[in-house]
Amino acid sequence: MKFSVLIAHFNNSKYFKDCYDSLLLQTYENWEAVILDDASDENEKAAVQNLIKDDHRFKYFENSENQGVGFTKSKLIELATGEIVGYVDPDDAILPTAIEKSIEVFKKDKNTVLTYSRFFSCDKDLKPINPFKSAQQVQNNDLYFFNYPIQIAHFVCFKKATYLSTEKMNPDLKISEDQDLYLKLYEKGKVVFIDETNYLYRTHQGGISQNDHKKKSYEYWGKVIFDAMTRRNLKTINGQKIPEKFSNSEEIFALLAYQNSISYRIKKKLKILFQSFF
Repeated sequence: MKFSVLIAHFNNSKYFKDCYDSLLLQTYENWEAVILDDASDENEKAAVQNLIKDDHRFKYFENSENQGVGFTKSKLIELATGEIVGYVDPDDAILPTAIEKSIEVFKKDKNTVLTYSRFFSCDKDLKPINPFKSAQQVQNNDLYFFNYPIQIAHFVCFKKATYLSTEKMNPDLKISEDQDLYLKLYEKGKVVFIDETNYLYRTHQGGISQNDHKKKSYEYWGKVIFDAMTRRNLKTINGQKIPEKFSNSEEIFALLAYQNSISYRIKKKLKILFQSFF
C-alpha cells in the first residue's frame, strides 16, 4: 500500500529541511512525497529542488502562477500516485512512525476512509510546547457532526479513491480548506482516531494560519459548515431552522452552540463508547 505525502509549498524553504528530514526517518518505506510549489520566489524554488534532487521519492511540480492553498492542495491529490495520502505542511514535520501507524489502520479495516491523530504545537525551532488535547475519536455516521469544536486534526490521512468520490475540495477556499476536506470525507465512511501525537506543528510569523488570514477563518469555516448542512439536506439543527443562504458565520455557529454543552458532550461520549464495541 503506497502512501503519498502531499506538500503545498510557498516561500517556506527556510523550514523545509525539518520536514524533509522527518520523511527520511519514516519507518514505513513505501511512500512518495509530492511537492507543488505555488509560484514561490525563484530562490525559494531552487532551495527546495536542491534538497530533494538526489531522492527519486520526491516529485516536484509548480503552479504557473499563484493559485492559493485550496487549488494547490486539490491539485496535489490529483498528482499523487499513492492509495493513501496525507498533507504535511513544508514548515512542519511528522514523527518516524506517523505513516506506519496510519497504514496499519487502513490495512486492518477496509471500511476506514480517514485516520487522524493529534499534534504537538511547537515553537519556531520545532521544539514541542504542548499537545493538542481536544483530538479524540468522533462518532461516525452522525449527520450533525461538523468537527465543531475541532477534534479531527493533524495528522490526517485518507483514501484517494474516497476523495475522488466526493465533490472534492473547493479550489476557491483560502482558509478552512482542511475542514472542507474532513467533512466531505467523513460523509463517505468510517474515520478512525489514532491515539498518538505524531505531527509537529510549527508556530511562526510566516505561517499561513498565524498571519492576518486568521481573522477571516471563521467566515470560511462557517461557509464550509453551511455547505455540509446543504449536502446533507438538513433543514433544522437542534430545532432551529437553517438559513436557505449563507450570510455570515455567526448565525451558523449559533446553531451549533448546543454542541458545546456538558449534557451534549456526555451523550456523545456514551455513543462513541457504544460505537467502539461494533
